[in-house]
Amino acid sequence: MGNAIEFNDANFQTEVLQSDKPVVVDFSATWCGPCRQLTPIIDELAKEYAGKVKVGKVDIDQSQDVAGRYGIMSVPTVLFFKGGQKIDTLIGLNAKSVYKAKIEGMVG
Repeated sequence: MGNAIEFNDANFQTEVLQSDKPVVVDFSATWCGPCRQLTPIIDELAKEYAGKVKVGKVDIDQSQDVAGRYGIMSVPTVLFFKGGQKIDTLIGLNAKSVYKAKIEGMVG
């Protein structure tokens, strides 16, 4: 799983919404091809921003409450949180530079 944190229905409140750092959440599924392509990018971002930003994944099949709460209709969907609020969304597979630009906007 690399360095990405595993978020789920049980820990989402504490790990994401109550985090003192910005959080990047990759909503994905094991059966989703583009999600598998995104996994190494998410792991690299987790490594690069360690200590500054929490980066993790939610398996929509395992954590349907959280996926439903945020209206996740297609995967991968990456949500960006700051101060417990969703501030941005990226749907589909994007280049690593696109995710980095969004993260830099949160921490910069």
